[in-house]
Amino acid sequence: MDLVLIRLLFVLFVAITCDLIQPFGFSHQIDAAVGALLGLAIVVFEWRLHRVSLKRLIGAAIGSVLGIFGAYLFALVIRNSIPSGPTQSFLMLMVMLLMAYVGLIVGASKGDLLNLAALGGVFGGEKQARKSYKILDTSVIIDGRIADIAETGFLDGILVIPQFVLRELQLVADSADSLKRNRGRRGLDILQRLQKVASLNIQIVEDDFPTIREVDMKLIELAKLYEGKIVTNDFNLNKVAQLQGVEVLNINELANALKPIVLPGETMKVFILKEGKEYNQGVAYLDDGTMVVVDNARKMIGKNIDISVTSVLQTTAGKMIFGKWDERLAARADTTSRSVNVSAHVVPVPPEPKKTPALAADRPIE
Repeated sequence: MDLVLIRLLFVLFVAITCDLIQPFGFSHQIDAAVGALLGLAIVVFEWRLHRVSLKRLIGAAIGSVLGIFGAYLFALVIRNSIPSGPTQSFLMLMVMLLMAYVGLIVGASKGDLLNLAALGGVFGGEKQARKSYKILDTSVIIDGRIADIAETGFLDGILVIPQFVLRELQLVADSADSLKRNRGRRGLDILQRLQKVASLNIQIVEDDFPTIREVDMKLIELAKLYEGKIVTNDFNLNKVAQLQGVEVLNINELANALKPIVLPGETMKVFILKEGKEYNQGVAYLDDGTMVVVDNARKMIGKNIDISVTSVLQTTAGKMIFGKWDERLAARADTTSRSVNVSAHVVPVPPEPKKTPALAADRPIE
């Protein structure tokens, strides 16, 4: 509120000054109106400057000073080469405005390159917005789930795709093995899908480390250089990066965290796919890939059964569910369902019509 009052007083002061001095040669009312518009323009310019960082302001000031100095040198050349007159004055004025404007714009655009912290605590206290870099590796691009996550808006910052990752994808896409070739082409399709997401900021960087041959180690060095995070689903890369102090976003860990919670004692229907490692065990899989180990279900391979969950085990590789199939309860339920079906299909037999004795007219003549 105080700033608004100060700005209004400033506009009023400029209007009164123009009304008293009449610098434009018009009437008192017109000069006051022009002064008020000039003061308002200055206030708007000052308000816009609040959104500009200190680095850009210093860069713009340095650029303007250098531009004016260059314009002064050009003015000396114009003064000695062109006779005095309106043309000389116009050229000198235009050169001054042009050089000051170019210096202002270029200095402001390059101001972010200044290191104010090197000047001490005078300018080093301004907090700069830190950019968040997320570096994609080859495995997470081929996996494809990163595109679904990006489309939901959960990824922010800048997605960095290194050039050496693109080269590895191209090599996989050009492989003689049909399986690898399909995986590589799928990765390239995922990249095109990511580029179509309007909310994403994707950058392809040329940074490379010729002394390092492994792509995983290049990713770790690139993450250290950009102070970013590696997005992957590679378990080994996850461990190595964490040992070297690089943050990792593992897609598999995210998927495990989003799996539905199953509590012991709940009942669920599963399809027994194969035999388990232990005696009389069956193994099933949920839609999200979670393994379900079922006791007493070896003879039910290839069938859908209802099991009771006994425990849930969370490991680094994922989640495992242990359950038990009770054959007696299943047989009892089967018997009950059969009796219901039989009773439902019993058709009542209508009673036979009563026989009436034949009349005398209907009897045969003996």
